[in-house]
Amino acid sequence: MKKITQFLLLTVLALAGVSCKDDYVYSDLVQDNRPAVPVTYTGATTYGFDPYYETSVAAGGNIKITLSIPSSSGRTIKEISKVAAGATSINAGTVATAGNYNAAPIAGSGTTVEFTTTVKDFATKRPAVPSTPVALPGFREIAFIFQVTLDDGTQIIATPVRVRILA
Repeated sequence: MKKITQFLLLTVLALAGVSCKDDYVYSDLVQDNRPAVPVTYTGATTYGFDPYYETSVAAGGNIKITLSIPSSSGRTIKEISKVAAGATSINAGTVATAGNYNAAPIAGSGTTVEFTTTVKDFATKRPAVPSTPVALPGFREIAFIFQVTLDDGTQIIATPVRVRILA
């Protein structure tokens, strides 16, 4: 009797394992949300968390971020519509609530668009976010996130990008 019970239990377990819904069918809440046209950062270092650039306060603290889309996409960048800036904890929601770093949209050119600012401007516009360099081997990071509008009106919120501020 014990063997029959074990056999039936094993059979039910095996059938339950193959009768489940396909594991690769996800709802909107648990799937990647990737745009049809990816936005990348030309010249950024891309290992670790978010891509990042480096700037030196001693060299003027200039920040230049180049956003690009693949030329094979058939689209062009119309503009950077919104820019949000702050600490490295910014996310896509920050664009809606604090996407006012620039007063006006920044026009794109083909498949690229350039955003420029300085550490000094950042410190003026976001005084609550620390932007002074720290001693090596440490570093200070600030972050930006962009809403990019394509020529067909599609709006894409790009991955956040960090800027390491060195002395």
